[in-house]
Amino acid sequence: MKHAVLIALIEAKRGEGPVRLFETHAGTGLYDLMGDLATRGGEAEAGIMRLMAAGDAPRSLETLRTLVAAENRGGEVRRYPGSPMIAARVLKRGEHYLGCELRPDDQDGLRRLLAGRKVDADLRALLADGYAALAGEVKRGDLVLIDPPYERDDDYDRAAEAVAACVKLGAGVAVWAPIKDLETLDAFVRRLEALRPSSLTVAEVRLRPLANPLKMNGCAMVLVGAPEIAAEVEAVCRWVAEHCGEMGALGTGRRVV
Repeated sequence: MKHAVLIALIEAKRGEGPVRLFETHAGTGLYDLMGDLATRGGEAEAGIMRLMAAGDAPRSLETLRTLVAAENRGGEVRRYPGSPMIAARVLKRGEHYLGCELRPDDQDGLRRLLAGRKVDADLRALLADGYAALAGEVKRGDLVLIDPPYERDDDYDRAAEAVAACVKLGAGVAVWAPIKDLETLDAFVRRLEALRPSSLTVAEVRLRPLANPLKMNGCAMVLVGAPEIAAEVEAVCRWVAEHCGEMGALGTGRRVV
Protein backbone atom coordinates (compact mmCIF):
# COMPACT_ATOMS: atom_id res chain seq x y z
CA MET A 1 0.00 0.00 0.00
CA LYS A 2 2.76 2.43 0.97
CA HIS A 3 4.76 1.92 -2.20
CA ALA A 4 1.72 2.03 -4.49
CA VAL A 5 0.70 5.35 -2.93
CA LEU A 6 4.29 6.62 -3.33
CA ILE A 7 4.20 5.72 -7.04
CA ALA A 8 0.87 7.54 -7.45
CA LEU A 9 2.25 10.60 -5.64
CA ILE A 10 5.36 10.76 -7.82
CA GLU A 11 3.31 10.50 -10.99
CA ALA A 12 0.86 13.19 -9.82
CA LYS A 13 3.66 15.47 -8.60
CA ARG A 14 5.31 15.29 -12.02
CA GLY A 15 2.33 17.22 -13.38
CA GLU A 16 3.63 20.22 -11.38
CA GLY A 17 7.23 19.90 -12.65
CA PRO A 18 10.32 17.73 -12.03
CA VAL A 19 10.03 15.67 -8.84
CA ARG A 20 12.37 16.10 -5.87
CA LEU A 21 11.80 13.32 -3.32
CA PHE A 22 13.33 13.44 0.16
CA GLU A 23 13.09 10.40 2.48
CA THR A 24 13.79 10.61 6.21
CA HIS A 25 14.29 6.85 6.84
CA ALA A 26 15.62 5.25 3.67
CA GLY A 27 16.77 1.84 4.94
CA THR A 28 18.85 -0.48 2.78
CA GLY A 29 16.76 -0.08 -0.36
CA LEU A 30 16.43 -3.75 -1.28
CA TYR A 31 15.17 -6.68 0.82
CA ASP A 32 15.62 -10.45 0.70
CA LEU A 33 12.19 -12.06 0.89
CA MET A 34 13.71 -15.47 1.51
CA GLY A 35 15.78 -14.30 4.47
CA ASP A 36 15.11 -15.32 8.05
CA LEU A 37 13.52 -12.04 9.10
CA ALA A 38 11.21 -11.84 6.08
CA THR A 39 9.94 -15.42 6.22
CA ARG A 40 9.43 -15.54 9.99
CA GLY A 41 6.33 -13.30 9.98
CA GLY A 42 4.91 -14.51 6.68
CA GLU A 43 4.32 -10.91 5.55
CA ALA A 44 5.64 -11.45 2.03
CA GLU A 45 3.36 -14.44 1.45
CA ALA A 46 0.37 -12.48 2.71
CA GLY A 47 1.31 -9.33 0.84
CA ILE A 48 3.50 -8.86 -2.23
CA MET A 49 3.24 -12.53 -3.27
CA ARG A 50 -0.54 -12.16 -3.53
CA LEU A 51 -0.12 -9.10 -5.73
CA MET A 52 2.35 -10.92 -7.98
CA ALA A 53 -0.11 -13.81 -8.42
CA ALA A 54 -3.26 -11.72 -8.78
CA GLY A 55 -5.13 -10.55 -11.85
CA ASP A 56 -6.08 -6.93 -12.41
CA ALA A 57 -5.14 -4.34 -9.80
CA PRO A 58 -5.29 -0.53 -9.60
CA ARG A 59 -2.78 1.26 -11.83
CA SER A 60 -0.17 2.08 -9.18
CA LEU A 61 -0.25 -1.50 -7.85
CA GLU A 62 0.24 -2.74 -11.43
CA THR A 63 3.29 -0.47 -11.67
CA LEU A 64 4.61 -1.84 -8.37
CA ARG A 65 4.17 -5.40 -9.66
CA THR A 66 6.18 -4.49 -12.78
CA LEU A 67 8.96 -2.95 -10.69
CA VAL A 68 9.19 -6.01 -8.42
CA ALA A 69 9.30 -8.32 -11.46
CA ALA A 70 12.12 -6.19 -12.90
CA GLU A 71 14.16 -6.54 -9.69
CA ASN A 72 13.82 -10.30 -10.04
CA ARG A 73 14.34 -10.35 -13.82
CA GLY A 74 11.02 -12.09 -14.31
CA GLY A 75 12.01 -15.08 -12.18
CA GLU A 76 11.11 -16.19 -8.67
CA VAL A 77 10.33 -13.25 -6.41
CA ARG A 78 13.18 -13.15 -3.90
CA ARG A 79 14.05 -9.44 -3.84
CA TYR A 80 11.70 -6.62 -2.89
CA PRO A 81 12.57 -2.98 -3.65
CA GLY A 82 12.21 -0.44 -0.89
CA SER A 83 11.24 3.14 -1.60
CA PRO A 84 14.76 4.18 -2.73
CA MET A 85 14.75 1.51 -5.44
CA ILE A 86 11.20 2.38 -6.43
CA ALA A 87 12.30 6.00 -6.77
CA ALA A 88 15.31 4.88 -8.83
CA ARG A 89 13.01 3.13 -11.31
CA VAL A 90 10.19 5.70 -11.41
CA LEU A 91 12.04 9.03 -11.40
CA LYS A 92 13.14 10.51 -14.73
CA ARG A 93 15.86 12.77 -16.14
CA GLY A 94 16.15 16.00 -14.16
CA GLU A 95 14.43 14.54 -11.08
CA HIS A 96 16.05 13.91 -7.71
CA TYR A 97 15.96 11.47 -4.78
CA LEU A 98 17.75 11.99 -1.47
CA GLY A 99 17.40 9.27 1.17
CA CYS A 100 18.69 9.69 4.73
CA GLU A 101 19.87 6.72 6.75
CA LEU A 102 21.35 6.90 10.25
CA ARG A 103 23.03 3.47 10.33
CA PRO A 104 26.44 3.61 8.59
CA ASP A 105 26.31 0.05 7.19
CA ASP A 106 22.82 0.52 5.77
CA GLN A 107 23.68 3.94 4.34
CA ASP A 108 26.84 2.62 2.72
CA GLY A 109 24.95 -0.30 1.17
CA LEU A 110 22.23 2.04 -0.08
CA ARG A 111 24.81 4.47 -1.49
CA ARG A 112 26.48 1.68 -3.46
CA LEU A 113 23.13 0.32 -4.60
CA LEU A 114 22.01 3.70 -5.91
CA ALA A 115 25.36 4.32 -7.57
CA GLY A 116 24.96 1.05 -9.47
CA ARG A 117 21.68 2.16 -11.03
CA LYS A 118 22.22 3.43 -14.57
CA VAL A 119 19.36 5.92 -14.60
CA ASP A 120 18.95 9.54 -15.57
CA ALA A 121 17.62 10.75 -12.21
CA ASP A 122 19.96 12.09 -9.52
CA LEU A 123 19.99 9.53 -6.67
CA ARG A 124 21.78 10.14 -3.37
CA ALA A 125 22.04 8.49 0.06
CA LEU A 126 22.99 10.69 3.00
CA LEU A 127 24.36 9.45 6.31
CA ALA A 128 22.22 11.59 8.61
CA ASP A 129 19.22 11.83 10.89
CA GLY A 130 16.51 12.50 8.31
CA TYR A 131 14.57 14.76 10.66
CA ALA A 132 17.63 16.90 11.37
CA ALA A 133 18.61 17.04 7.68
CA LEU A 134 15.16 18.06 6.51
CA ALA A 135 15.51 21.81 7.17
CA GLY A 136 18.69 22.11 5.10
CA GLU A 137 17.70 19.84 2.22
CA VAL A 138 13.97 20.29 1.57
CA LYS A 139 12.66 23.13 -0.58
CA ARG A 140 9.24 24.46 -1.52
CA GLY A 141 7.45 22.06 -3.83
CA ASP A 142 9.45 18.99 -2.75
CA LEU A 143 7.85 15.70 -1.79
CA VAL A 144 8.84 14.21 1.58
CA LEU A 145 8.36 10.59 2.67
CA ILE A 146 8.42 9.90 6.43
CA ASP A 147 8.46 6.23 7.39
CA PRO A 148 10.13 5.74 10.80
CA PRO A 149 10.32 2.30 12.45
CA TYR A 150 8.03 3.42 15.30
CA GLU A 151 10.30 1.72 17.81
CA ARG A 152 11.02 4.86 19.85
CA ASP A 153 8.64 6.55 22.25
CA ASP A 154 9.03 9.88 20.44
CA ASP A 155 8.54 8.64 16.85
CA TYR A 156 5.06 10.16 16.51
CA ASP A 157 6.22 13.42 18.10
CA ARG A 158 9.20 13.73 15.76
CA ALA A 159 7.10 12.81 12.74
CA ALA A 160 4.55 15.49 13.65
CA GLU A 161 7.31 18.06 14.11
CA ALA A 162 8.76 17.10 10.72
CA VAL A 163 5.37 17.53 9.06
CA ALA A 164 5.05 20.98 10.67
CA ALA A 165 8.45 21.94 9.26
CA CYS A 166 7.42 20.73 5.80
CA VAL A 167 4.19 22.73 5.93
CA LYS A 168 6.22 25.88 6.70
CA LEU A 169 8.62 25.09 3.84
CA GLY A 170 5.76 24.50 1.41
CA ALA A 171 6.65 20.83 0.78
CA GLY A 172 4.16 17.97 0.38
CA VAL A 173 4.43 15.11 2.87
CA ALA A 174 3.47 11.43 3.01
CA VAL A 175 3.71 9.74 6.43
CA TRP A 176 3.38 5.98 6.81
CA ALA A 177 2.01 4.77 10.16
CA PRO A 178 0.97 1.40 11.56
CA ILE A 179 -2.58 0.83 12.76
CA LYS A 180 -2.59 -1.05 16.04
CA ASP A 181 -5.36 0.94 17.69
CA LEU A 182 -7.26 3.92 16.34
CA GLU A 183 -6.56 6.17 19.33
CA THR A 184 -2.85 6.48 18.48
CA LEU A 185 -3.44 7.23 14.81
CA ASP A 186 -6.30 9.65 15.51
CA ALA A 187 -4.22 11.58 18.04
CA PHE A 188 -1.47 11.92 15.43
CA VAL A 189 -3.93 13.11 12.78
CA ARG A 190 -5.43 15.68 15.16
CA ARG A 191 -1.95 17.17 15.67
CA LEU A 192 -1.58 17.51 11.92
CA GLU A 193 -5.05 19.02 11.53
CA ALA A 194 -4.00 21.74 13.98
CA LEU A 195 -1.36 22.84 11.47
CA ARG A 196 -4.18 23.85 9.08
CA PRO A 197 -2.42 22.49 5.98
CA SER A 198 -3.75 23.15 2.49
CA SER A 199 -4.95 19.54 2.33
CA LEU A 200 -4.87 16.46 4.55
CA THR A 201 -5.80 12.95 3.44
CA VAL A 202 -5.80 9.88 5.68
CA ALA A 203 -5.79 6.58 3.77
CA GLU A 204 -6.29 3.46 5.91
CA VAL A 205 -6.04 -0.25 5.25
CA ARG A 206 -7.31 -2.53 8.02
CA LEU A 207 -6.31 -6.15 7.59
CA ARG A 208 -8.00 -7.51 10.70
CA PRO A 209 -10.25 -6.30 13.54
CA LEU A 210 -8.54 -3.98 16.03
CA ALA A 211 -8.82 -6.54 18.82
CA ASN A 212 -5.14 -6.76 19.72
CA PRO A 213 -3.32 -3.40 20.04
CA LEU A 214 0.04 -5.22 20.16
CA LYS A 215 -0.34 -6.44 16.56
CA MET A 216 -0.06 -4.41 13.38
CA ASN A 217 -3.68 -4.65 12.29
CA GLY A 218 -3.25 -2.42 9.27
CA CYS A 219 -1.52 0.73 8.16
CA ALA A 220 -2.16 4.28 7.06
CA MET A 221 -0.66 6.87 4.75
CA VAL A 222 -1.25 10.44 5.88
CA LEU A 223 -0.82 12.90 3.01
CA VAL A 224 -0.30 16.57 3.92
CA GLY A 225 -0.18 19.27 1.26
CA ALA A 226 0.40 16.53 -1.32
CA PRO A 227 -1.07 16.16 -4.83
CA GLU A 228 -4.72 15.08 -4.99
CA ILE A 229 -4.78 11.31 -5.60
CA ALA A 230 -7.82 10.34 -3.49
CA ALA A 231 -9.46 8.10 -6.11
CA GLU A 232 -6.28 6.07 -6.73
CA VAL A 233 -5.57 5.82 -3.00
CA GLU A 234 -9.05 4.52 -2.27
CA ALA A 235 -8.73 1.93 -5.06
CA VAL A 236 -5.35 0.77 -3.69
CA CYS A 237 -6.63 0.53 -0.10
CA ARG A 238 -9.69 -1.43 -1.12
CA TRP A 239 -7.68 -3.85 -3.27
CA VAL A 240 -5.07 -4.50 -0.57
CA ALA A 241 -7.67 -5.03 2.15
CA GLU A 242 -9.81 -7.34 0.02
CA HIS A 243 -6.87 -9.44 -1.23
CA CYS A 244 -4.59 -9.40 1.82
CA GLY A 245 -6.91 -8.85 4.78
CA GLU A 246 -8.64 -11.36 6.99
CA MET A 247 -12.28 -12.00 6.07
CA GLY A 248 -12.14 -9.46 3.24
CA ALA A 249 -11.71 -6.50 5.56
CA LEU A 250 -12.43 -3.18 3.86
CA GLY A 251 -9.87 -0.50 3.11
CA THR A 252 -11.07 3.04 3.62
CA GLY A 253 -9.95 6.42 2.37
CA ARG A 254 -11.12 9.65 3.98
CA ARG A 255 -10.40 13.26 3.21
CA VAL A 256 -10.00 15.92 5.88
CA VAL A 257 -9.90 19.58 4.83
